[in-house]
Amino acid sequence: MSKKTVWFEVGENETMADCLERMKLQGYAAMGRKEEPLFEEVNGEPIPVRQIVKFKGVKIEE
Repeated sequence: MSKKTVWFEVGENETMADCLERMKLQGYAAMGRKEEPLFEEVNGEPIPVRQIVKFKGVKIEE
């Protein structure tokens, strides 16, 4: 039995559309989105590298 809710992270070399298509192929629909900043420490200072985008996928009922 698979989970009803799963978070899908957009890959570094993947578009949001690609991630949504991947979710659809696995039987999930996007029901939420969140973004988190990714930092790298350079000379003791946090430097923003990129945004991590995640979609909340809910299992599509058959």
